[in-house]
Amino acid sequence: KELRRLRSETIGMVFQHMALWPHKTIQDNVTYGLEVRGVDRKSRNEAASKALDQVKLAGWESHYPDELSGGMQQRVGLARALAANPDILLMDEPFSALDPLIRSELQEQFLELSAQLHKTTIFITHDLEEAIRMGHRVAIMKDGAIVQVGTPEEIVTKPQGDYVEKFVKGISRLRFLTAGGVMTPLSQLADGAAVSKGDESPRVRPSDGLHSIIEAFQGSRGPVLVEDGTGCVGVITSEQLLEAIRAYTPD
Repeated sequence: KELRRLRSETIGMVFQHMALWPHKTIQDNVTYGLEVRGVDRKSRNEAASKALDQVKLAGWESHYPDELSGGMQQRVGLARALAANPDILLMDEPFSALDPLIRSELQEQFLELSAQLHKTTIFITHDLEEAIRMGHRVAIMKDGAIVQVGTPEEIVTKPQGDYVEKFVKGISRLRFLTAGGVMTPLSQLADGAAVSKGDESPRVRPSDGLHSIIEAFQGSRGPVLVEDGTGCVGVITSEQLLEAIRAYTPD
């Protein structure tokens, strides 16, 4: 009983191949977990409507799975997990069976949902690009054992061991280049105090990436200033930027 309660109330599962009941409507598929839990029909239908609206399937409640595309079916699977309002979502390669365009759209949609719902999610994938895009922390496994855990940036820029190094070889490290990581802090500049709000040099934020930094340099000979909410915190010269690109580019 304790294990069943844990599974039904605390954990939501999204499967690789949807696992929808073909003889049940979309609404009945989404409410199935709540039905098993013993929730009354009105409450579970309200939860289903809310979850379907979150995954942009409002109005499809009375349809059947074979009337939906693969991407829509996978969103039904996600709505079913969300309807139960679990603390933890387990997602087992949920987008791997979809074509690249639909896969990218669902990844983006799930990231938006994650920002709203704040659910802890364990996302299983064989696609490192997907792991880097979706995860705040990534764990790489080999032969059933975890060989490295870290942020996406740590995994790609500081691989531990030959296996991880080969695993991340095709991933561009330039995506992790930020203004804050490239700049010379203002405190280390002899003339740092001379930088003022009236300075017409282009500006970027510490979290801005390579594209934004290059844009800031266009049409400007001088350095780019890095500003956060408190003011200028650093400076980037063209020489620094080129050196950073060289350092972040694999041999």
